[in-house]
Amino acid sequence: MTENLVNGVLQFSSALTGNLAGKLLIIFIISMIPILELRGGLIAAAFLNVNPIISFLVCVLGNIIPIPFILWFITPLFKKLKSISKINKYVDKLEKKALKKKDKIEKYEFLGILLFVGIPLPGTGAWTGSLIAALLDMNKKKSLVAAILGVILAGIIMTFLSYGVKTIIS
Repeated sequence: MTENLVNGVLQFSSALTGNLAGKLLIIFIISMIPILELRGGLIAAAFLNVNPIISFLVCVLGNIIPIPFILWFITPLFKKLKSISKINKYVDKLEKKALKKKDKIEKYEFLGILLFVGIPLPGTGAWTGSLIAALLDMNKKKSLVAAILGVILAGIIMTFLSYGVKTIIS
């Protein structure tokens, strides 16, 4: 699924891929999108032949930007959206889906968030980790630091994986 989304974004933005600034914009935006996040951004960067260090920095920054907004504003937003009858069921579904993954985060708190965000597995990442932390009303500053460190860890892992796989394929 992630690969299909990355390919769709790359096809849509083919006009931007002719220069470095366009490529950086593409991977930055991909890294901000839920589900794709930094993982998708780094895969795209590898195939766009962007320098791995620059890709790492751009994708980490792109993935970090949504974290404080999620931590501080998602629960008030969800409360407002729950008052709208047509949207209420979707918000409940999203909350339940996120909270299914809360056990390890709740048990280990800081380390739980760091590892949940940092180990690139399906269903993990900065968006979900931050959402769970917000829904569990965890300390926002500690959650922010843990999520940022998790993004950096995921970035290191995914940079090596993305550029390693690309080298093998090429």
